[in-house]
Amino acid sequence: MNANLNDELQIRQLLENWAVWRDAGDWQRFRSVWHDDGRMMATWFQGSADEFIAVSKKGLESGVNILHFLGGTSIDIEGDRAISQTKMTISQRAKVEGHLCDVVCTGRFYDFLERRGRTWGIVLRQPIYEKDRIDPIDPATRPSLDAELLAKFPEGYRHLAYLQEGLGFTVKLDMPGLLGPEVEHLYARGRNWLAGAETP
Repeated sequence: MNANLNDELQIRQLLENWAVWRDAGDWQRFRSVWHDDGRMMATWFQGSADEFIAVSKKGLESGVNILHFLGGTSIDIEGDRAISQTKMTISQRAKVEGHLCDVVCTGRFYDFLERRGRTWGIVLRQPIYEKDRIDPIDPATRPSLDAELLAKFPEGYRHLAYLQEGLGFTVKLDMPGLLGPEVEHLYARGRNWLAGAETP
């Protein structure tokens, strides 16, 4: 019981550090939450932790405004493996059809973690996108969205994808949402990871 509690505390600290260090641009410490082979999945990026750090650093320096806020966490541990789910919001600010807006997306970070030596680290982070909305910064204005383009994106991150494609990103269209085969497949991968699968 005490060993599991200590592991949960270490993992929870790691997850909280991810959000704080990433949004603060503390890239050296941010790298420490990942294992060397760590990978990040997002609407706008899929690749290694090192590549994610590089593009995030470049984006922050060029004015890309993406912030994260965390809620409760559930952690399942089997030996040196763990799966965590953390309630979160992703907030991105940018112009949409000429109007400065915030898009807020609510979901979960679904993390595949492993203890190597004495150190827990992220092997794979896969967000689950549950619902989102778009709010103009000036409430007297409202962007006129292209309904056909908006409808092409999955419901859970529809407005976030709309904003990101408007900024020139290519958005992945099969990310897991609240329900559906994509999230069920992710849960199955999580169970396999805890059972000893070689990769996530």
